[in-house]
Amino acid sequence: MLGRSKPEVSRETVSRETGIDSPPPTQAPPPFSPPAFSDLSIEDTPIGAAAHRATQVLHPGPSSLPKPTERRVLTVANQKGGVGKTTSTVNLAAALALQGLSVLVVDLDPQGNASTALGVDHRSGVPSTYELLIGEVTIDQAIQQSPNSERLFCIPATIDLAGAEIELVSMVAREGRLKTALSDKALNELNLDYVLIDCPPSLGLLTVNAMVAAREVLLPIQCEYYALEGVGQLLRNIELVQAHLNPDLHVSTVLLTMYDGRTKLADQVADEVRKHFGDLVLRTVIPRSVKVSEAPGFGMTVLDYDPGSRGAMSYLDAGRELAERGAAMKSHQER
Repeated sequence: MLGRSKPEVSRETVSRETGIDSPPPTQAPPPFSPPAFSDLSIEDTPIGAAAHRATQVLHPGPSSLPKPTERRVLTVANQKGGVGKTTSTVNLAAALALQGLSVLVVDLDPQGNASTALGVDHRSGVPSTYELLIGEVTIDQAIQQSPNSERLFCIPATIDLAGAEIELVSMVAREGRLKTALSDKALNELNLDYVLIDCPPSLGLLTVNAMVAAREVLLPIQCEYYALEGVGQLLRNIELVQAHLNPDLHVSTVLLTMYDGRTKLADQVADEVRKHFGDLVLRTVIPRSVKVSEAPGFGMTVLDYDPGSRGAMSYLDAGRELAERGAAMKSHQER
């Protein structure tokens, strides 16, 4: 017995540590292979969609926006100050230009904030909207190209414009001075798709000139308590301009600005505006954004200053919606 050897134990059936029978060997799982990029859509996640839009801002490709069949001239007006009027003017213009359209911003606000945001020279003495209104210069002499875009142009406003209201009172055809300066012949030579006129926060002669020169009014409305108080008076003034000076003028677009999703008030104001104006209100809402406020201090729009920010993405979407609605509205009229 002492010389008998121990029976061999199969390593496949007994565990060395426990002595318990091991389960039969299993086949190793195949290595993980991620889905092909071509199988994924940019709409799969909100972050992916935002990243795609930011890439479009940083590396713009060919224009995906429809060109209007005829040039669109829009007055951006609201008699209440601080509603995002100038901010919306320059950033919508930048969004349209970034996506392949040619845009002119006419700064008719003596504060010159639109000129600052577009990075153009607006020191006293520079050919500006003041000289344009009183007939001292032509549009070719006053226009400047924004340093941030080859398709974005501006006629700046200088401090000289502050006294234009008084000077215009005694002039012949005082309400139509801007329309005469922005004649179809002059604008056709520049081959522009859009003209956006930034008005002062008042209903004086400068704003009336802007309304006579345009066919459409873009109305920015802040998502706060006093937002709707001045809108009624503005609409009555638009009706007066329609009746006596420009029968083609109409409110074509309403843009909700400074939206704060943390408050119920913002939702209530947005709902009221949509009930009153219906389909004229853009689906895109502009949120409150620190980046949007910081950009003009650097002589830039928010699309140049921080193209990946929420504010930049919102204005990019609003610009696209504005262009697509204009094309759809025109094709409907042609039918």
